[in-house]
Amino acid sequence: MLSIFTKRWHSHQLPYFLSFLLIASSQCVVSTASATQASLTLPDATQRALANNPELEVFERRFEALEGLRRTADLRPEYVLGVEVENVAGSGGFSGVDSAELTLSLSSVIELGDKRSSRVAVADSRYALVQAERQAKSLDLLGRVTQGFIAALALQEKLEVAKDAAQLAEQSYQLVTDMVQRGAAPEAERLRAKALFKQAKMQQDALVAELASRKFALASLWKADHADFDQMNGNLFKFDEISSFDTLYERVAVSPAIQVFASEERVRDAEVALARSQSTSNVRWSLGIRRYEDTGDSALTAGLSVPLFTGRRNGGEVQSALAEREMVRYQREATLLAIRARLFEAWQTYQHNAVAAHQMRTEVLPALDKALEQTRLAYERGRYSYVDWVTAQRDLLDARMAAIDAASTALLNQALIEQLTAQPLASERLAPDQAEHSTQRKPNSGQ
Repeated sequence: MLSIFTKRWHSHQLPYFLSFLLIASSQCVVSTASATQASLTLPDATQRALANNPELEVFERRFEALEGLRRTADLRPEYVLGVEVENVAGSGGFSGVDSAELTLSLSSVIELGDKRSSRVAVADSRYALVQAERQAKSLDLLGRVTQGFIAALALQEKLEVAKDAAQLAEQSYQLVTDMVQRGAAPEAERLRAKALFKQAKMQQDALVAELASRKFALASLWKADHADFDQMNGNLFKFDEISSFDTLYERVAVSPAIQVFASEERVRDAEVALARSQSTSNVRWSLGIRRYEDTGDSALTAGLSVPLFTGRRNGGEVQSALAEREMVRYQREATLLAIRARLFEAWQTYQHNAVAAHQMRTEVLPALDKALEQTRLAYERGRYSYVDWVTAQRDLLDARMAAIDAASTALLNQALIEQLTAQPLASERLAPDQAEHSTQRKPNSGQ
């Protein structure tokens, strides 16, 4: 994990843990031989977002502002040049300027209590805090990109199911029409088959529109004015064993979300030291020369002044700074508790849905696919009703949709776990599989 006290990194320079995430994913999320240049992989999306998202670009201006504040904090007390004229334009012997006393002086302050170094320490700690916030924001952006990619990929898979559903409904309509013409089925079944075909096309069109919206939202994360890719290239159905919950929670303590609090605690510590340094009085000095016009003589002047009871007057500032530091500690503890609950829920949800998606594809879908074929043959022979056949079709299509939902839910929670722990869970995440890429099963032709 990269320390938050490293040098400032620019938009093209990623912290170590972000680079590790991208390298790990780029090793596995690669294009297949059949992929076109218009396909989008997860590393492509994350790299483009990290390079162009305005939420990260704003940190450059924050760094510039902090650099200016640090230069100001590092300044020594200013020198003051003063001119004072006395006994001028009075009455009697003090009329005019014959009795004037002209004093030219130079004054400044001697800072005691390491005030200057305390100011610089506060500025440096705030700089480190912004670096930690940038790392946390980058990780949050990676999480949103991953979640958007998974959501779009799931819709892409659902669209394939919808296309198969429309094709199956069209084939059913043709088969029922043939049976009606032969007098083997009533006209009502043809009308129902026609309505189901139209509804399947409508659902397909709705998914096309929803997928376009998802792709546009994903492209917006890198300021693109349109989705310049045709499809997402990935596999929803690759699941890996993840670490135990306790192991995952140990990683949270060093994640950027918590390191932000560590950096903020250092800011508060520096502010406490600065407040305490203000309890030590500064010494103001002055040195000058005075000229007496009535005699033509000159003399040196010097002075020192020290405020009294500064420590007592500054006690409120020290108390306030100490309270602010304690607040950060309690906020860190509260955040850890919230993350712990969220992490456990994501960990449980991932495991449940990964198992469910695997069972749906290996056990449920093959059984329903076989049942549909047998029901179609039985319907053609008059042994099953039209309702039985439609029900078998719907069961298979619903199961395919459910498998996609379970897989996408598992991967969304995996992405959340990675975001909370700032570490990838597996070396193969969303990697396209040439042998088995999706839930797509070509429907039975019915012929």
